[in-house]
Amino acid sequence: MALSDLSRDSLLPSFLYSPRSFAAAASPRFPSSPSPYQAPAAAPAARLVGAGGVGGGRPFSIRAPNEKIEMYSPAFYAACTAGGIASCGLTHMAVTPLDLVKCNMQIDPAKYKSITSGFGVLLKEQGARGFFRGWVPTLLGYSAQGACKFGFYEFFKKTYSDMAGPENAVKYKTLIYLAGSASAEVIADIALCPFEAVKVRVQTQPGFARGLSDGLPKFIKAEGAAG
Repeated sequence: MALSDLSRDSLLPSFLYSPRSFAAAASPRFPSSPSPYQAPAAAPAARLVGAGGVGGGRPFSIRAPNEKIEMYSPAFYAACTAGGIASCGLTHMAVTPLDLVKCNMQIDPAKYKSITSGFGVLLKEQGARGFFRGWVPTLLGYSAQGACKFGFYEFFKKTYSDMAGPENAVKYKTLIYLAGSASAEVIADIALCPFEAVKVRVQTQPGFARGLSDGLPKFIKAEGAAG
């Protein structure tokens, strides 16, 4: 048999459906401890435990930032650039072993027949350190690409929206964003090209160079700056 709302409420503790009544009832019972059912008051700083561990050491506080970055300000573009560097440079560097095997499979498919056998060949010929050959141009190149991609995308998005005007910016938002991303990607890939060219040579031609510092001068000497 179904219970009415009044009978059901009488069977439940009041704090489950009445926060005010619980707060009033809990305060005399636990005068020195905050209620777990009440939202804590906003604190201007986050309290961290010192080097002594929980209950030991001198605690210190770090004030949380309370200022928002203004849209399309220099700080905004700097944040986009930093985000691009972190998201593209570090992630591409982390998968350098896979990229290394992939490039060698494309250059010499008879020797590197699959990813598994490719790792085996690299381990046998170059050791475990060989898995990250070319990581420096990968990190720097894709950091530059990510910085340009994220930063210029926001720049071109605003520029094209301003050129179109308020009404057309809303009406053709998708096309404007597409044009902004395409423009940013062109600049980003141009910034990546020199690093990518050296990376491929280092990864697929053993003995060409150890990395970017000696590989880039050799590449320019052999191919020229336009190469």
